[in-house]
Parts: sequence; C-alpha cells; structure tokens
Amino acid sequence: MADGALAGLGVLVTGGGTGIGRACAAALAADGAVVTICGRTEAKLAESQEAIQPGHGGSVGYVVADVTDEAAVQAAVEAATAAAGNLAGVVANAGGGGGLGPYHVQDTEEFLRVLHLNVLGTMLCVKHAVPHLLADGGGSFVGMSSIAGHVTHPWFGAYPVAKAGIEQMMRNAADEFGRSNVRFNAVRPGFIATEIMNMIPTDSDVYDSYVRNTPMGGVGRPEDVGNLVRFLIGPESRWITGTCINVDGGNALRAGPDYSQFVAPGLGDDVMFGNLPD
Repeated sequence: MADGALAGLGVLVTGGGTGIGRACAAALAADGAVVTICGRTEAKLAESQEAIQPGHGGSVGYVVADVTDEAAVQAAVEAATAAAGNLAGVVANAGGGGGLGPYHVQDTEEFLRVLHLNVLGTMLCVKHAVPHLLADGGGSFVGMSSIAGHVTHPWFGAYPVAKAGIEQMMRNAADEFGRSNVRFNAVRPGFIATEIMNMIPTDSDVYDSYVRNTPMGGVGRPEDVGNLVRFLIGPESRWITGTCINVDGGNALRAGPDYSQFVAPGLGDDVMFGNLPD
C-alpha cells in the first residue's frame, strides 16, 4: 500500500519509540505521512526516528510526552498538527500491563495506574485530537486494544479491563463523530514479537499456550499490526468505523494464554485457590 496515498497527512503515534508503535509509524511514514511519535523516553524516540525509512515525502519527528499527562498530550497533538499543517490521523498505541495475580490480591494503586495509562491516555488523545480532525474535515483514530480486550486472560488484573474500555470508547466515539467524518476503530494484536513479549522464553509453558491456541501457528510481527493500522488511517478504509479488528493469527478463535507458570510460584496455591492446570 506504500503508494503515497498518505503524502502530506499529519499523524500522531503515541508510544512510538518501540515495538508496535514504531512499526505503525514506519508503515505510515513509508506511505508519505508526516508522522510525529511520542513517548516518555527520548532516547527510544530518537532511535525510532533514525531507524524508520520514510517514503513518498514522508517524515518522522518526535516529542517527549506521557499520555497520562493532559498538558503533555495536548502539546503532542499540537506538535503533530504543526509538523504537517494538518492532523489526519492518530494512533493511540501507548499502553501496557501491570501486576499479575487474581483480583483479590491486586494492588489498587497498580490497578489504577494501568487503567490510567491505557484508558485515560487514549481518552486524552481523543479529547485533544478531535478538534483538529474536525477542522481538517475528518480523519481516522485508531485505539490499540489487545486480544485481552475480548478473550479472558486470567491473572492479568487491570489490563483486560483497560483494553475492553478502549474498544467501547472507540465504538462510542465512532457514533458521536461519524457525521463529522471522523472514524474510530480499534486493533486487537495477539502475541506479537516485541521487546516485552520476547521476555517469554520460547520453551516455557506460557509461550506454548499462545502457540497451540493460534491456528496459524507461531507469533506475529510488529509490522503485521503496522500494516493494518496504515490501512485504517488511509483512504481505503473510508467506510469503516466503530470496529475492532483482530491481528492475531486466529488466536481469538480458541483461548487466551495461561500465565500460571509465572504467577503461581510467587503467590502460592492458597492464593491461587487451586485454579491451576492439572
């Protein structure tokens, strides 16, 4: 799809310093978009900027921003708009998980941190991007969900709740702003080979639980998600809004992962209430 269809269009990608965010930025810039990435660590943002190879006149700039800080989000949106002279798209990719364990032992502050990072961070992007998208006659907003947003992930605490919240936010926003030609969709990655997921040993029960429940086998690559995001930002998806699209090799057809191997040793059988595989 890198035919220059996004030439000159301004796009903000949050969490663009690594993994899926970097892949999204790369796919967009390769098709001519003027991409601004943001994140909390400048060194990672600079590394992404250097690594990405734009095409069709595209470019990549960056701004340091924490998506849970409203003033920082507003500044990032304005920077992305200024870089291109317009704002045509936003990829709210910044997010992450937290403390693993059953709900009755979840740390409340950690639970809230994960909700703020994922749900509040996405909402702040919507809040400050919409006026710019409206001013430019419409645009596309992509929220980064997960297979965990609709398939149970035992012991994942706030993470599945947060991703489900992002999906419903995208649906509501699609309904609210559809008549203004602003589209909202969510993407649901499965097991993607990113820096974080690479911490799971390939010979572990946890890794096996992903692979055996994936009809296509193996794991996905960041560019698999980036290519889907490029499509949702681009004109080819002009009639798609309010959807949640899986990019998981079919994993959602079966079951989520089993992290008991990692969680149980630290918590003990009494805390796990015997909810462990035989």
